[in-house]
Amino acid sequence: MNHTALQLLLAGLVVLPLVGALAALLPAPPGLRGKNPDQAVLRHGVTVTGVVLAAAIALAAGFDHGHPARMQATTDISWIPALDIRIHLGVDGISLPLLVLTALLTFLCALYSYFKMPTGPSPKAFVALLLTLEAGTLATFAVLDLMLFFLAFEMVLIPMYFLIARWGGAQKQAAAWKFILYTLLGSVVMLLGLLLIGVKSGTFDMVALATDNGPKAQLSHTVQLLAVLAIGIGLAVKSPMWPLHSWLPDAHTAAPTVGSVLLAGVLLKMGTYGFVRIALPITPEGMHTFAPYLAALAAIGIIYGSLACLALVRKGAGGDLKRLIAYSSVGHMGFVLLGIASMTPTGVNGALFANIAHGLITGLLFFMVGALQDRTGSTDLDTLARSAPGPRPAGSGAAALLPAPSGAALYARAPRFGGLLAFGAVASLGLPGLAGFWGEMLAMFGAFRPAAGLSRPAFLTFMVLAGLGTLLTAAYLLLVVRRVCMGGSVDLAGAAVLGAADPDGETGADPDGTPAPAPAVPDLARYEYAAWTPLAALTVLAGLWPAALLGLTDPAVQQLLGGGK
Repeated sequence: MNHTALQLLLAGLVVLPLVGALAALLPAPPGLRGKNPDQAVLRHGVTVTGVVLAAAIALAAGFDHGHPARMQATTDISWIPALDIRIHLGVDGISLPLLVLTALLTFLCALYSYFKMPTGPSPKAFVALLLTLEAGTLATFAVLDLMLFFLAFEMVLIPMYFLIARWGGAQKQAAAWKFILYTLLGSVVMLLGLLLIGVKSGTFDMVALATDNGPKAQLSHTVQLLAVLAIGIGLAVKSPMWPLHSWLPDAHTAAPTVGSVLLAGVLLKMGTYGFVRIALPITPEGMHTFAPYLAALAAIGIIYGSLACLALVRKGAGGDLKRLIAYSSVGHMGFVLLGIASMTPTGVNGALFANIAHGLITGLLFFMVGALQDRTGSTDLDTLARSAPGPRPAGSGAAALLPAPSGAALYARAPRFGGLLAFGAVASLGLPGLAGFWGEMLAMFGAFRPAAGLSRPAFLTFMVLAGLGTLLTAAYLLLVVRRVCMGGSVDLAGAAVLGAADPDGETGADPDGTPAPAPAVPDLARYEYAAWTPLAALTVLAGLWPAALLGLTDPAVQQLLGGGK
């Protein structure tokens, strides 16, 4: 595909969602109104996001895969000459997978919302906000000017705030305010760092700044330290890095299903992408100084996220399944940050791979948890576990430890739904052969042998902590499968029993011992198959064929870390 066609495709990716958002707010043309105006605007959202996804796929197909380190489909137009701010767009092997992931997840969210619109105000505003969010996210991954990056980075905050505040669940206002305050404060600090780089180097061009013999030479060691500290704080809030993560569980718990999918699937990636695109190549000396601290916080985040999930999954803790997956994201993104902190091609490639894997897997899990909430009216783990099999007759002995034949667990009531939920859980814990495995493994390999000048004993300690985190992750996710899918009651202080009588009433039995009838749980619907199958299929494909993604990212990472060489 020629350069002009690629230019138009990349520009269309950024502009088309904005045009679609404006069109969503206008009255529908007479021939497109249909019988239900609400369905018409939701159909508009599906159409626009579908066209954007098609453009992203065409861009990926026309991309020169033989030279993924070279910026392609570039557009460079002067915008504010006095400040040398330019409308500079481009895509390479680092940004291309994120562009496709964003387009895919937004389309699947629009498709899901067409059949299952979240409770709230007019669908017109919902669709307009969804498309504006997509435009900001795509622009973040496509722009090559520091000021445009900041504008795109901030553009997503307002639509996500309103998606949570207007279409969210319990405590939505408090969660939305916490989200906006944390991210805005972090962004103000980040802006200071970006301005410092632009003023001291004389340009905001990210490509020119990434080369050793370019404007980056004007940045002294002290300037790089200050810039990394300021930019890193803003990026760390969005990543989210412990201890700047506390906005995330509340936002996920309150957000509507599609809000949680996009927040976990693409918005968190904006922070880690900024570390790779800005901090590593533009301020390498400052990044080298702060890398051990970043790695330490990443390792703490891995352990902290896993322990928080183990506390939530414990019987009687009143844990929320959406909140648990949100805390799991803190741990998973810790692996991404650990790989970046190693400053090695292996670690950074692992971080980029883990970014994509987390978007696919966690997007699928949030879709399913939202659907489970629609089916049962709750995401409380204790409530979900009470639909366990009824108690067996007294004196059944060791057989009481086995699931009851008439089990009312999710596997029995909705086997395909339960099986897909279990698939998402084992993919999230990093089972070999699925996408979650490669990124975490490569991130730990990067920590095993970090860049020259970094303390290897310290990074080996961080690697060991990350390895312990993988064991804890497997523990809490398997316990989630046991409680939600198999109907087992889990007490971390004692044994886990499947289908056995529970004095706390988690079996769902009546007081007289008669098993209570299990509430009906519909199995997968057709629109759920359509929205979730691509994520499951790509999770398997990335796990079995990691070279498809690593072949794109590795040459670009090598060039970034090599100072543009």
